[in-house]
Amino acid sequence: MKPPPFTYHDPRSVEDAVALLAEKDNAKLLAGGQSLMPMLNMRFVLPDDVIDLNLIDGLAGIHEDGDALVFGGMTRQRDIEYSDLVARRCPLMKEAILNVGHRQTRNRGTYGGSLSHLDPSAELPSVSMAQDAIVTVQKKGGTRDIAMADFPMGYMMPSFELDEMVTGIRVPLWPEGHGYAFEEFARRHGDFAITSSAVLLDVEPGGRIKRASITVGGVGPAPLRVAAVEDGLAGEVGSVELFTEIAEKCREIDAMEDVYAPAWYRQHLASVLTRRALGKAYSRAANGTEMTLR
Repeated sequence: MKPPPFTYHDPRSVEDAVALLAEKDNAKLLAGGQSLMPMLNMRFVLPDDVIDLNLIDGLAGIHEDGDALVFGGMTRQRDIEYSDLVARRCPLMKEAILNVGHRQTRNRGTYGGSLSHLDPSAELPSVSMAQDAIVTVQKKGGTRDIAMADFPMGYMMPSFELDEMVTGIRVPLWPEGHGYAFEEFARRHGDFAITSSAVLLDVEPGGRIKRASITVGGVGPAPLRVAAVEDGLAGEVGSVELFTEIAEKCREIDAMEDVYAPAWYRQHLASVLTRRALGKAYSRAANGTEMTLR
């Protein structure tokens, strides 16, 4: 199929782009186009106007700002993949980005576009949830920040308004020497994950876990922070027995089911992948010990 007819706009500034969003009643933003273009071709979306963000200067880039990395909304996934700064300061994102589609799609796909599309199985929303990212959105007349915990409203429904667009993402950094791991199961490499698990661990000398972040993707309408697992790890010394037992709590998640997998299978994957990710993250932590969990 071919896209429906629409009017194309190519603004050269964020101000012009949000002015168009405010003016047009049925508009879509074009970032990398890896989700929008197939949806246009299949006529899942029927916009009257398409606003291309690719000619706007200053919307892409990665830099360190105090205790956080700041990403422009139009930062390409490929730039994240090859960033030494990301690999050094936010290794969970570096590991996860290698599971995003294929090299050709990462050349075009953007960080802000992935968050705006908000597929619950996508890797960047899960990592952003695990890292407690803050999303900056802008509309005509001002900007506001949305905590990633408040960003999803429902299935593929971000909490910004139709006249707002993502301009930046601030990702708080974990201490040097923290443990991290990203595990996912997909039918083929490059497919959206059926289930994924993103783990961050801050481990004190002696192996005691000071802080944990566990996010499971693909099980519900949005990436899910598993508070029961995080709370069960705080203050404990990591061990195979602890991680095996605590990961079982993921089987209690109210998981969705669809044509790809039943709910019980997603619960099973969440438990297995979280167990593996905990072992890998603890092994990588400066104060952790080597362990392998299957």
